[in-house]
Amino acid sequence: MKTRQFQAESKRLLDLMINSIYTHKEIFLRELISNASDAIDKNYYRILTSENITFDKNDFYIQISIDKDARTLTIEDTGIGMNMEDMEENLGTIAKSGSLAFKQQVSDTDSESKDEVDIIGQFGVGFYSAFMVSDKVTVISRKVGEEKAFRWVSEGADGYVVEECEREKEGTTIILEIKENADETDYDQYLEDYKVRSLVKKYSDFIKYPVKMGDEVINSMVPLWKKNKSEITEEDYENFYKEKHFGFDKPLKSIYYSVDGVSSFTSILYIPGRTPFDFYSKDFERGLELYSNNVMIMQKCQDLLPEYFGFVQGVVDSQDLSLNISRELLQHDRQLQFISKKIKEKIKKELLSMQKDDRENYVTFFEAFGRTLKFGLYSEYGMNRDILEDLIMFYSSTKKELVTLKEYVERMGEDQKYIYYATGENVDKIGKLPQLEIFADKNYEVLFFNDEVDEFAIRVLASYSEKEFKSISSGDLELEKENDESEENKKESDQNKELFDFVTESLGGKIKSAKASKKLKTHPVCLSSEGELSIEMEKVLSMMPDGGGVKAEKILEINTSHKIFELLKESFVNDKDKAKKIARVLYNQALLIEGLSVEDPVEYANDVCSLMM
Repeated sequence: MKTRQFQAESKRLLDLMINSIYTHKEIFLRELISNASDAIDKNYYRILTSENITFDKNDFYIQISIDKDARTLTIEDTGIGMNMEDMEENLGTIAKSGSLAFKQQVSDTDSESKDEVDIIGQFGVGFYSAFMVSDKVTVISRKVGEEKAFRWVSEGADGYVVEECEREKEGTTIILEIKENADETDYDQYLEDYKVRSLVKKYSDFIKYPVKMGDEVINSMVPLWKKNKSEITEEDYENFYKEKHFGFDKPLKSIYYSVDGVSSFTSILYIPGRTPFDFYSKDFERGLELYSNNVMIMQKCQDLLPEYFGFVQGVVDSQDLSLNISRELLQHDRQLQFISKKIKEKIKKELLSMQKDDRENYVTFFEAFGRTLKFGLYSEYGMNRDILEDLIMFYSSTKKELVTLKEYVERMGEDQKYIYYATGENVDKIGKLPQLEIFADKNYEVLFFNDEVDEFAIRVLASYSEKEFKSISSGDLELEKENDESEENKKESDQNKELFDFVTESLGGKIKSAKASKKLKTHPVCLSSEGELSIEMEKVLSMMPDGGGVKAEKILEINTSHKIFELLKESFVNDKDKAKKIARVLYNQALLIEGLSVEDPVEYANDVCSLMM
């Protein structure tokens, strides 16, 4: 039999498709199973549209078998089959798709039956992915209603042979002669039972016809999202969550979401109950499993989820996606953007619902994933604030629990101008800050920021419900009028100006200035800051590789009602060296209170000992 050349395509084109279009060789099995499913759909459609034909659905299946000795992997279907003309038309012409033509024909002529037929192999190149793993491909097929069978054989771009042969049943058999291992490519794995089963489960688990190995059906066939929402139980959701390896924990929330319209899709989404061990590392892969007509196209489609919702697990299935010819990559068009936008809105809605009606689980969720919401708020210059500002929470000084910004603002008194916050390493340490005393006296609620991203995120947010944020360590809290600062206090500040200038000079540029504190009641000293860079920001930036040397403009605030101030005043008059030591000790104590390192521990220890003696 004479070898025929592929119509209109060269060896270079076939080599390009085999070596370049597909990133992962393993998808060859997905393509061949999808084509087999299409062939069965065509046969099923023929029966639906014919009279007096009886059939058994058990007759429709896809059979996979392995022969390790012969190094062959065989895929057989009970579909419509092909004659010589079909082979020439669909296998002899690269990128010519009989499936796509059939789908268009059904849509144009039979609107009632088209929903029963789910053609998924729209591109003719899918079949040729077989050559990525095979030295030789043999197709044996007999078309339904015809007596003759034909064999199509090819070893690649050099051409193919078609000849008449014998085949007992109607349908198609594809025999792949698997390549020998080469370089770092393991072809032997495609002759292993476990590997083939895993590829079927991964890519083709929801093909609607049975995929068999021996007598065992190895695919699930009916995906959860194809069932009626009212029929799905919580146990079904949990089992699907575990089967897909989205997590070993029980999800906090399961979401069924379906949209019909210009771009239709159905999804099953999950809010996990705990943080994956690598969630905040560069190795974590976010994204949803993306299906087109029940065939997995992408295991982690990052374009469906913004990074700040990267904790969401689940699947999305759409018939309307515009795919490229390999069915492996998506065209970034309005369809995908539409799906992403709808999913983002749905996630926000469900999280707000959980926050309102299932607070305990929402707190569990936020403790696991709150940081990623805050990073989302900080990134992209606050462009995501409309989505995220109502989802974030902070610990409250008065409620002693996590609260939302909305709840805080609703509790604010008429005389309170700002949303106040305090920063620190953890809630316990923040709760001991000396600056909190005046806020406790005034019964002002203070939010505790104990994540390194908190203050950066809030600076981007700037305000909530027209209320600006203000740190309790700010140099000017604008509490003076509320504090009824008297002329006597102002006079005291003027009288002590020389002393505070001396303290500033004694600390050699470590602070911008020293002043009398209006915040402190029982504590002797604290630090505040001026300018855009806060003390907490200095701490965060100092831990970064390129953040060293960045310093906040520190103000040393001293409680003029404390006994230590009297000692400082006395020493300033009688013993300037002792006054310098007291200034250094007060400064170092203020550093320790803020969680900053003492710059010279030895000097600090000597100063303390000297003053004690």
